[in-house]
Amino acid sequence: MTSCYHRLTAGQTLPNIPVQPPKIKPTASNIPLIPPRPCMNQRPVRIVLRLRKCWRVEAVGPVGRSEGGDGAKKAGPGAGPGPCSYLVGNQRVGDRTVETGRRERNRAVEVVVAAGVTVVLGVGNRVLYKLALVPLKHYPFFLAQLATFGYVLVYFSILYLRYHAGIVTDEMLSMPKAPFLAVGLLEALAAATGMAAGAILSGASIPILSQTFLVWQILLSIIFLGRRYRVNQLVGCFLVAVGVIITVASGSGSGFSLKEAGIFWSLLMIVSFLLQAADTVLKEVIFLNAAERLECGSVDLFVVNSYGSAFQALFICLLLPFLSKLWGIPFSQLPNYLKDGAACFLNISGTISSGCDGAPLLPLLFVIVNMGFNISLLHLLKISSAVVSSLASTFSVPISVYVFTLPLPYLGVASSLPTGFVAGAVVLVLGLLVYAWSPSGSSSALA
Repeated sequence: MTSCYHRLTAGQTLPNIPVQPPKIKPTASNIPLIPPRPCMNQRPVRIVLRLRKCWRVEAVGPVGRSEGGDGAKKAGPGAGPGPCSYLVGNQRVGDRTVETGRRERNRAVEVVVAAGVTVVLGVGNRVLYKLALVPLKHYPFFLAQLATFGYVLVYFSILYLRYHAGIVTDEMLSMPKAPFLAVGLLEALAAATGMAAGAILSGASIPILSQTFLVWQILLSIIFLGRRYRVNQLVGCFLVAVGVIITVASGSGSGFSLKEAGIFWSLLMIVSFLLQAADTVLKEVIFLNAAERLECGSVDLFVVNSYGSAFQALFICLLLPFLSKLWGIPFSQLPNYLKDGAACFLNISGTISSGCDGAPLLPLLFVIVNMGFNISLLHLLKISSAVVSSLASTFSVPISVYVFTLPLPYLGVASSLPTGFVAGAVVLVLGLLVYAWSPSGSSSALA
């Protein structure tokens, strides 16, 4: 080897300043072996050539740079390394920003697709719940318990299959169960307080109070996750909440119903949404901790769903006397109530099943779609954040309001479109656009 050189990219305005060394042939005595010493932006080398005046430094611009050496040819745009890269032999090193940008774009596309699926399933969940209550109009508590305990069986069955397929590992299953216990407790308490307040509040006032869910999520993620939100994201969340309120509350007299119900039940419903927000933020904490501690890099969402649902069912069992009383069912009569509800669900011919037309198809459709909605919501939370999943769920509210104006089977006469629907929908979409907008120079990652 007669010479060596490194190229330093210094910008377009610098001239090419070649420094030619004398051609000296190195001898074996001039090539000592030294221990490797890595340096920044270079691979560790094990052999260093000790050559006197053997370096040729060439300052080149990012475009039209010389390839160096005697009789060097002018390279076209993009032929050499980028302005933030260097060459080792014929290999380009340092253009990691391109790969990082590609990963960010792929992640953004994945989040958008997952959010779209969540919105569609959220609309189906709301519509099918209304349809499922047509045959089970006297047994809504039975439908709630069917979903709660049915999910435990389905989730653990899926978890079992994914474990034997190698998707779920022993390391995932050996995670501490205390966070899952807390998830189950929060979900059970949220259900209990929501049922208690929902029995008093009107249907039009609940969607308005539900917008505090987004506020709680932002506050809790700031406190427990250390997350910081840009001004446009906070403004976007505010506009989304205002849009939902305008869409749902226009012409419904919900303000009067809130005053009529009293401040206590409104505050209790707000506490219910606080517990739900704490549940989603805790799940995000579980995913983040798993990404740091597990060798596989992440925990399967069915591990979180299965154990969370199991502990929720456990606490629901402990709260059954309280919950049955909220639904106006004496605890001593609960077994007969559940038996009659099962007969109506199966649409068994007899005295009980009269008026149960549509069962079991409509309740089963609701349970399946609700399960898919919960899975998609958790998947969206895993790849983005609790706030993004909440925005996707919130966006399904005005779409559901519009769907109920269509002639759906079993519901009879379609409801009329609220007077402020268009204005509320415009404000909601504007809020989503403001939230997703990334100012120049800021990160495009979804928070």
